Amino acid sequence: MENENKAGQSREVSGAERRAADWLDADWNKADGLLPAVIQDVRTGQILMLGYMNREAAEATLERGHVTFYSRSKQRLWTKGETSGNRLGFVSAALDCDRDTILVQAVPAGPACHTGARTCFGDDLPGGAGFLGQLDSLIRQRRAEMPEGSYTTSLFSAGKARVAQKVGEEGVELALARMKDDSEEMANEAADLLYHLMVLLADADMSLEDAVAVLRARHA
Repeated sequence: MENENKAGQSREVSGAERRAADWLDADWNKADGLLPAVIQDVRTGQILMLGYMNREAAEATLERGHVTFYSRSKQRLWTKGETSGNRLGFVSAALDCDRDTILVQAVPAGPACHTGARTCFGDDLPGGAGFLGQLDSLIRQRRAEMPEGSYTTSLFSAGKARVAQKVGEEGVELALARMKDDSEEMANEAADLLYHLMVLLADADMSLEDAVAVLRARHA
């Protein structure tokens, strides 16, 4: 199944988008056709912001692939990040039991808040993935900025072969710790493995969410 964007370029419509289209059946007659839309980071579970959508904004979100709201102050459709570039890549959406509140899952490209904070509720709001979400953001920041003196920077600089080697080493060390029944060493080696796995995925422009998506599909 394909859809055509504003530029006239056809793109493949994912299964998630087809399922998400069900939320177009929201009760748009409530609240003068404007429904609250809670935006959640699909990778971390963190609540990013609250906006409002009418049916036109919902349809634009599906068409453009970026979360689009109806701005009550501007009195028009407004795609998040159209000025700052901090867009919200649309992943999926669902309705609450009354069909008048929308939960939108998205991938943020930068801070969600105009203040520069990660969320409109501050940087300290925990996500469902907790510290792993914060660590993922930090690893990606290191990759983008490559600050000197950072171990993460040194891994990215060494290249994918070195990163892959470290994942293999940490996996073996975790297995050996298990054979020794050493709980403290297992915790340490598991932490090392998770960190290096996240670096490897970031180096390939992927994230843990890609693996989680496969697990979800298998479970379904």
